[in-house]
Parts: sequence; C-alpha cells; structure tokens
Amino acid sequence: MAIVVRTDGAREDMVGATAGAVWGRTEQQDFRSRVRGTLLGAAVGDVLGAPVDGLGLEEIRQAHGPEGLVDLAPAYGRRGAVTHLTQLTLFTVDGLIRAQVRRDTGAWHPPTDLHRAYLRWAATQRDWGPDLRRKDDGWLAREEWLYARRDPARALLLGLGDDMMGTLEAPKSPGETGPEATARSAPFGLLVGWEPQLVAQLAVECAAQTHGHPTAYLSAGAYAVTVHALARGESLDGAVQRALALLAARPGHEPVSEALQHALGAVRQGLPGPTRVEELAGRGTAEGVLAAAVYCALVAEDVRHGLRLAVNHGAPSASTGALAGGLLGALHGETALPPAWLAELEGRPTILELADDFAMEMTQGPALHGPAGASPGWMARYPRGA
Repeated sequence: MAIVVRTDGAREDMVGATAGAVWGRTEQQDFRSRVRGTLLGAAVGDVLGAPVDGLGLEEIRQAHGPEGLVDLAPAYGRRGAVTHLTQLTLFTVDGLIRAQVRRDTGAWHPPTDLHRAYLRWAATQRDWGPDLRRKDDGWLAREEWLYARRDPARALLLGLGDDMMGTLEAPKSPGETGPEATARSAPFGLLVGWEPQLVAQLAVECAAQTHGHPTAYLSAGAYAVTVHALARGESLDGAVQRALALLAARPGHEPVSEALQHALGAVRQGLPGPTRVEELAGRGTAEGVLAAAVYCALVAEDVRHGLRLAVNHGAPSASTGALAGGLLGALHGETALPPAWLAELEGRPTILELADDFAMEMTQGPALHGPAGASPGWMARYPRGA
C-alpha cells in the first residue's frame, strides 16, 4: 500500500487519518514537550555514543574507565558533536512539515517530499555551505553547521546519490541491513493525528529510499509506530506490543518481531548490563540495534542511565543511543533529559526551533496555510516548490 492522495480527493482514509483532533492548550503543551523530547533525546543519545562508535567494550573501558563512557566526550573535534544520524533526523522533520504544506496544492505524496528533504541533506555532504541561489531550500538547508560531514554510512550516500527515489517495489541497496534508516525515523512517530498503520507505511517507504532489505525498512516502521504510541501517551511496553501487532501482517517481519520479543523477554533476565545489550544488538543490523535500544529504554532508571547503557557495548553506539534517546524523550518529554548534556549539544537552537515548528504545524497548520492563503513567513521557511 503506497501512501498517495490524488488530486481527485481519493484515499479518504488518509485524509481522515491526518485531519487532526481539536487541540486544547494543555494538549498542545504536552505534544510540544514530547516532540522536543524525542528530537533532543535522539540527538543526545547520538552525541553520547559518537566518541565510542565502532569500539569494543574493552576498548571503551580502556579509554574511559571501568564503568565505560559515563559523560559526553570529544568527537569530531568537540564535545557534544552530532553524527549524520541527527542531521538526517532533522531533515526528516523538515520533509514532514513540507509535506503538510504541499498538501494545500491538492497533489500530495509524502514519500516524495521526504526524498526531496533527504536530497537536501545529501547536498550538505557535497557542498561547502548553503547555496542561496536555491530558493526552494527553506531555512534548515541554510544552517551552516549541518554542512559538516560526520561519517555518513555508504548506503546513505549511494541511496541519495542521484534523483531516483527508491520504493518498496524497487528499493535502493536491497541488501542493506544497517540501522541508519531506523535511526532517522523517530519523527514519523510524531504524526499523532495519523493512524498507526499509515505511520508505519510512511516510515517503511522512506527507509527503502536508502535501506532496501526488509529487516531494515520494517525496523524503521516498527520504531516509528513505537514512538507514535509513546507520543500518544501509552507505556513503552504497550507501544512495543502495538508495533508487534502491526508487523505481523507484513512479509519478512519475523527477524524484527523476534528481536523485539527478545528485548521484552530480556527485561526479566537479571540486572541490565553491556553483555545483554550486545547480545540483543548482535551484528549491529537494524533489528538488533532496535531491540537493544528498546531494552535500554525499558530498563532505564532514568534517561541518563538508559543512554549510558545504550552506548557502552561493542555494537553501533551512536545508533543505539539515538534510538533509545528518541524513545525516552517521547516517553518522558524534554524536561527529563540531562540538562548538562543538553547544554553542550551541537545545534540545540536549531533542533528546538525545528521541533517547535513541527509542533505548530501539526497543531495549528490551518492557521499558517491553506487553499485561501498562507503566512509569507511560513512559506519562506517551508516552500511548496520542492
């Protein structure tokens, strides 16, 4: 099932699913806190894991002490530096806002809007800085700090190396099982006005643009649905159960479902530690990293404890940290995140600005744009043209 709304008004299920509820002030404030928490949490987890990404547990302990990494450490020449995972997550948010804005035109295909956003990210990896001649780039692509190249995975550069969009029928890199597409998929879960199955479908279709193996794109869908349930106020255990129920209908779901079941079962198997996280993460493929992140979020005493657990192991630390941070941020909101880590987070003003724009678009979009007219300032930030 592809997500398409044609100009003749077909697919009323999609239109109804995204029409949105009536938002009171309290609901708007809670939603904004969860949006901020999700994006900041994912970024902080990414930042914490970046200095030890690719290291084994003993190497981490040799470098940072017997307890492993317990605080931010330098990466890319500074403390608090994000990786390509956070960069792509921000462009996911940008693409989702642009999709909502373009809906006014009557021709709506969110995967295409996300692909255009990812191509804007790909340009940051090639160009020296923003190109002001590209009038349809919007504000995010003009943020100079995003033009730093932070070890993007080969599958990302290959998948976004030309203008052809990967689809489920013809995915990019069909053998790619890495966690990078999953790690950029938290924002799909923040579409709280959508039905869960449509959230999963959009995340899956967008993951296939760079990661074409079923375990990779289904992990992205499962993660998005889990965040979606948390953003709607459900428990983490209940959110994972909802993801499992949706996965069961999809071909090739078994490795992802088994990994998530393993994560749920591991909670009852003694005190949490690196060995159990490594066992869940396995070879560092998408479903293993997702399972490890879910486990860390489930057993976390608080956000700091959960993120430390998520990065001290031999599997991909930045991806596991980012996924766990997104879950914990969606579950608890922004005020639960460690303030000292947020204070050093690279790009925090941009992340907050984008989070608030997303929350405003989702709760007050009709006041910003519509068929009858639109805010010039909003159109400059999120142009309809591309």
